[in-house]
Amino acid sequence: MGQHSTSDQPRDSAGTNSTPPWRATVITLLPDCLPGPLGVSLAGQALKDGIWALEAVALRDFGIGKHANVDDTPAGGGAGMVLRADVVGPAIEAARLQNPNTPVLYMSPRGTPLTQTMVEAWSKGPGLTILAGRFEGVDQRVLDAHDIEEVSIGDYVLSGGEVAAMAVLDACVRLLPGVMGQPQSLAEESFSNGLLEYPHYTRPRSWQGRDIPDVLLSGDHQKIADWRRAEALAITEARRPDLLKGVK
Repeated sequence: MGQHSTSDQPRDSAGTNSTPPWRATVITLLPDCLPGPLGVSLAGQALKDGIWALEAVALRDFGIGKHANVDDTPAGGGAGMVLRADVVGPAIEAARLQNPNTPVLYMSPRGTPLTQTMVEAWSKGPGLTILAGRFEGVDQRVLDAHDIEEVSIGDYVLSGGEVAAMAVLDACVRLLPGVMGQPQSLAEESFSNGLLEYPHYTRPRSWQGRDIPDVLLSGDHQKIADWRRAEALAITEARRPDLLKGVK
């Protein structure tokens, strides 16, 4: 009921399933928006290869009455509509049967800010279940009853949680073994060492009067490493000085 699946299980030489995929379940009013950008590039190829699996639980399938209502006016008055606990609750229970033993997240502007540390931890687990909200939000009782972790991807408001859910999943999937071609690139990205990433350059050597820094063409790996760290520190200090706390 209300489940859409996109995955191919990895198979061994005998044609049987090998390691289980990292499994993502998204509870949403808009199941047709998945996989969206997760179906292309690295994430899409990993989905085809069975490194991860993606299912959608359609919230409308749990709606109330002949019109399958999923929302109602806020208690105490106010603008907008709120997703009902007696709709979201059964949908979460169905998702947990489908994807047990995974954290359940609710994408919300008031949630804990998403960090690379959180993403790394989730990518090492069995998967994630994510509730993508709509309207004014979700009845607080269902969040409390299911001990759901609220997560924010930034200090702004979206029309719904689907885009935020896909951002979280993309961040997790790219860390799964076998997804990235060069694991070293993960270690040098922004936030991997507490700093924003240093600048990158490639051919041509000169472009519109701007040259590649000489140190990058020197062949001296220590000087290059020192330059990159100095640049990362300078960019972090200018743009995100809060990240410098605890950086050695």
